[in-house]
Amino acid sequence: MGELGWENAFFSMNHPKNIETKWSKYFIDEIEFGHSYSVIDKLKMASKVIYSFEAQKKLNTLLNDYPADVAHLHCIYHHLSPSILPTLAKAGVPIVMTAHDLKIACPAYKMLNDNGICEQCKGGNLLNVATNRCIRGSLAPSAIVAMESLLHQKLNTYKKYLSKIVVPSRFFMEKFIEWGWPRDKFVYIPNYIDASRFTPTYEPGNYFLFFGRLAQEKGVATLLRAAKQAGIKLKIAGTGPEEEAMHALQAELQGDVEFLGYQSGAALHALIAGARAIVLPSEWYENAPMSILESYGFGKPVIGANIGGIPEMIEDGLTGWQFESRNVEDLAAVLSRVNAMPDAEVAKHGRAGRALVEERFNRAGYVNSTLKMYADLGLKT
Repeated sequence: MGELGWENAFFSMNHPKNIETKWSKYFIDEIEFGHSYSVIDKLKMASKVIYSFEAQKKLNTLLNDYPADVAHLHCIYHHLSPSILPTLAKAGVPIVMTAHDLKIACPAYKMLNDNGICEQCKGGNLLNVATNRCIRGSLAPSAIVAMESLLHQKLNTYKKYLSKIVVPSRFFMEKFIEWGWPRDKFVYIPNYIDASRFTPTYEPGNYFLFFGRLAQEKGVATLLRAAKQAGIKLKIAGTGPEEEAMHALQAELQGDVEFLGYQSGAALHALIAGARAIVLPSEWYENAPMSILESYGFGKPVIGANIGGIPEMIEDGLTGWQFESRNVEDLAAVLSRVNAMPDAEVAKHGRAGRALVEERFNRAGYVNSTLKMYADLGLKT
């Protein structure tokens, strides 16, 4: 936000892929359990996940050199740990956190298990995380996360120290409130794109596109079955833990499907621009997928599951179409309808999506809402 007259400092974890900045000297040591560390080093890392005194010490050093007016946190949980919240509060710094996931309610972030949506911890028994091995299907990391969550539940760390929580979807806000959070803690500020950076291609192509991670919760298996049933051409861009299983399912179904692997940059943009519509068949509580906004930016309508924050971003029958999550027949019916639709009609929906990001999901709205939130905390903006 430098162009707005704000000076920013950064506090994070050291990592080989970091961009070197003048703030790097304050960063904490890397925590990555996937590396070949000794048992003792892994135990030390586990303790930092639960409560990091290193993060507190280094943050204090940063605050002594840079007295901050506000701290805006993103995904601090296991690397910096919630221990930095009381450190910031003691320094008199208002604390804002953006909820990119469901961590402040569900210790495993997703409210998801192998059987689908899971809200077992809603009653407060966070030991479910270890019992159900919610983290990577493994007892050790699940137990660590359970201990971390139980400690900060006992200390009331998040509710006590967070001034405001930014939610990119109203669904997340209502879910947190349902789990016991006070409504006045939340500020709804939707994600945005700079539409001027996207060149729309309204003319629809002859294929549907899914781009994203090939993981269970993304609903790709449902999409493959629906695509076969609808008889449409489908392209899939992405990799992930379910990649082999999805190839096996496609070999069984023999639909008109092309797996393109990981795509990014201009190649991905060309795929989006050439599609008839983008499909988001999610089967978990999505927050506010950027893929929807990016698709609109390129002038493409979106077919999305009616789960999580997705329905807030798709105006059914105008900027795209919704279907019942996990319902193969419902998705197949939508795919068939859009496939048979006149090109001019599909293009009209694409234009409506583009108009939506220009009017509602834009940078000016994001900046103004963020500055208003900071002003409400007593900052001069």
